[in-house]
Amino acid sequence: MTSRTRARKAGSAGLRRRRAGGGWAEQAAMSGGGTETSAGGEAAPGGGDKKRESLGTAGSPAHLIIKDLGEIHSRLLDHRPVIQGETRYFVKEFEEKRGLREMRVLENLKNMIHETNEHTLPKCTEIMQDNLSQVLQRLQAASDSVCRLQQREQERKKILNDHLIASEKQHIIQWEDFMKEQHSKQAEVDEEHRKAMERLKEQYAEMEKDLAKFSTF
Repeated sequence: MTSRTRARKAGSAGLRRRRAGGGWAEQAAMSGGGTETSAGGEAAPGGGDKKRESLGTAGSPAHLIIKDLGEIHSRLLDHRPVIQGETRYFVKEFEEKRGLREMRVLENLKNMIHETNEHTLPKCTEIMQDNLSQVLQRLQAASDSVCRLQQREQERKKILNDHLIASEKQHIIQWEDFMKEQHSKQAEVDEEHRKAMERLKEQYAEMEKDLAKFSTF
């Protein structure tokens, strides 16, 4: 059974005792007299017995009303036994059992932070700087290699483009020469065709003359 359970049981037993005792005035007397301060900070009214005697004897309606009011107060408003049990449990748990556990945890955290700031972080920084310098050197070498490759590729493309342009110009010149040659050959063919047509015309004209001579006979 834990301390918290025992404290709660003690509080419940106190409530049962107050309910059995009957009356708010009797509870105030049991808690330390009529002039002591209650859990809510209010002074308990003194002279409860005289007040009950002035209101009526035991078994009278006033006495029953006072008893009921005391019971209602003890059930709804008077939580001192429970609070005291919780307080005792809290004090025992955090002062007796736990001791300086939180202080030790905070001290360990402080030592860990100090160790991290003094040793771990500088070591990590040094390692990162060394590794980063090597990485930067490799990246610079890779960047230089890429730049050289790009330059070579650009030069190769430029040579190819110049060759294509020169080939295209040469093809254009060859095509123009070919077309000129074709035109000259066409002119020669046309001239030969014209001359052949003239020769044929002359030949047919002579043949017509010969036919005209033979037709007269």
